[in-house]
Amino acid sequence: MSTYTLGVETSCDETSAAIVQDGIAILSNIIASQIDCHKPFGGVVPEIASRKHLANVLPVIQKALDTAGLTLSEIDQIAVTCGPGLVGALLVGVTTAKAIAYARKLPLIPVNHIEGHIFANMLGRDAVSTPFLCLTVSGGHTDLLLVHKSGEYLHLGGTRDDAAGESLDKVARVLGLGYPGGPAIEQAALAGDPSAFDFPAVLSGQKTYDFSFSGLKTAAINLINHYRQVGQEIPIANLAAAFQKAVVDQLIDRTDKALHEYSPAALLLSGGVAANGTLRQEIVRLAERCGIEYYIPERVLCTDNAAMIASAGYHRSQMPGFEAADLTLNAYPDLPISGLIRRR
Repeated sequence: MSTYTLGVETSCDETSAAIVQDGIAILSNIIASQIDCHKPFGGVVPEIASRKHLANVLPVIQKALDTAGLTLSEIDQIAVTCGPGLVGALLVGVTTAKAIAYARKLPLIPVNHIEGHIFANMLGRDAVSTPFLCLTVSGGHTDLLLVHKSGEYLHLGGTRDDAAGESLDKVARVLGLGYPGGPAIEQAALAGDPSAFDFPAVLSGQKTYDFSFSGLKTAAINLINHYRQVGQEIPIANLAAAFQKAVVDQLIDRTDKALHEYSPAALLLSGGVAANGTLRQEIVRLAERCGIEYYIPERVLCTDNAAMIASAGYHRSQMPGFEAADLTLNAYPDLPISGLIRRR
């Protein structure tokens, strides 16, 4: 008998609701983006994000149900992002999910946002080979995890400062390319030469799986300011291409090291920056060079969406000893990935 999970995602600047069948089949995945609201500010304004979520969350849930051809009476459980993220934004989703769960007497499943990104790879697939190595790259997170099964994660490394997506956003803003910065940098880089500038290889050669993008960001911004100070035209395309390459090279370097040390059965990519074409190509090349399986979500499933939350929630509900959350569930803006077994 099928299980229908309603997923709710409001961790940042997308209000999303989805219906997923048995953790795999997407029946609906509605996303209300706030990009136009935050574009004038060059980034997400938390208070605006929270207010937009309040206005959007119920219509988005209703649209998800209508698109799936289901009613709330046919939903079996609710999965909701409870962290990490913007606390006000998270509270909108958590409070809404709690209200529905209480009114309909449905199990409430809290989901870690990073775990949601990982499970975007499970959508549309019967199974993914384990153990697998997953590189999660987004505007707020850059993490390398070894996953044995749902709920068992070995955190190999993470960013020490800026996340990869955050550094792309900041450099794009200084270049005047607008927000969101990742897609803008990628578009500008298409006409550029990635070898035009030699950015530093941060932490290269060190025995670490950690990432650091603050120095790269600063080097790029200093270079941009130099061109402005001497009155020269900024070679935007070349700078974008070289900076994007430096970011991707660092991501691939750490992933390559982990593949050789842990010999996983598969390599997964997830997170908003996983939509970047250059990163996707390099992950494929790396996996093929190592002779292992690889999984990369469709681009629409890379950015924040509720289908991945529903999938993660469903798989969590199938774990032995699973207990649904009660109405004391809260928003946890700094929530570490649930089920973390140890830090390397």
